[in-house]
Amino acid sequence: MTYAAPATAAEAVSAVRGDPQARFLGGGTNLVDHLKLGVSTPGRLVDISRLPLDTVEQTEAGVRIGTNVRNSDLAAHPLLRSGWPGISRALLAGASGQIRNQATTGGNLLQRTRCVYFQDVTTPCNKREPGSGCSALEGYGRYNAVLGASEACVATHPSDLAVALTALDAVVVVLGSDGERRVPMADLHTLPGHHPEIETTLSHGELITAVELPATPLARRSTYVKTRDRASYAFALVSVAAALTLDDDGAVADIALAWGGVAHKPWRAARAEAALRGRRPDESAIAAAVEEELREAAFGPDTEYKRPLLRGATTEALSRLLGGLDGKPGGTSEQEGAR
Repeated sequence: MTYAAPATAAEAVSAVRGDPQARFLGGGTNLVDHLKLGVSTPGRLVDISRLPLDTVEQTEAGVRIGTNVRNSDLAAHPLLRSGWPGISRALLAGASGQIRNQATTGGNLLQRTRCVYFQDVTTPCNKREPGSGCSALEGYGRYNAVLGASEACVATHPSDLAVALTALDAVVVVLGSDGERRVPMADLHTLPGHHPEIETTLSHGELITAVELPATPLARRSTYVKTRDRASYAFALVSVAAALTLDDDGAVADIALAWGGVAHKPWRAARAEAALRGRRPDESAIAAAVEEELREAAFGPDTEYKRPLLRGATTEALSRLLGGLDGKPGGTSEQEGAR
């Protein structure tokens, strides 16, 4: 294995684009694990961690977050805490404090599944070795996807940040050999289909340089709820990113919902959003909306528990924003981000 530390983003793109065995190295919290396990065996590492892409800047439309901004710094940033509290909550729910100090914004979005079979090189895995089979289909399935899965793969995406960014209509800025392009966060990741080894819409050598967040009243009333096996350093069984505004009658004026722990990518719950718009968001309405989103879900004996868990987590997220499901506004965005 060889190592390079380019001086510019364009040089980094060129270095990876020209070498099929090259990989970008950011914080390393995911890639280094895979190097140790033998899951990933790149021939060259191109270190982008020293590139000057580590600022959070306010723009006319909202905020621009550099790809090298550390998760801990982003979670504590005043702009995020006040204007996008759901993002701050999602970051604080992810991993341990030590890992958040090392992990980067771009790297967080591109981390790979924690499926136990993907990480065990002694077992068949279509994501790791296309065509070898999916051990999770007949194996330990408690963490399997229930939405958008296929016979080739039932793995889930592990990122908390990606779920919150999907709910709040973030845009990912990508640099490639042909210049810069912008990708809606909802379009960054792919469903498995017959090719679970393809995880994003990025081409080899394209580099995430920033994430842009639009400033909206909806984003200011956002939160994140994560259910997991233990209180820290655990990936989501299910998670919910939610944002909500009400009209003068207490009905839902606008809403955004995204789920984690249920699919190969962050899952935008568009059907549930549509079911709640114009309605008072009481518990029965939320439960009905969740079931509407789950109409095409595929549960098995190991994953049936995710149905009530999703209903409860979605209710909890909206309850926080409503101040108790009584139609009264909850805390301000600053209070929400601080809790």
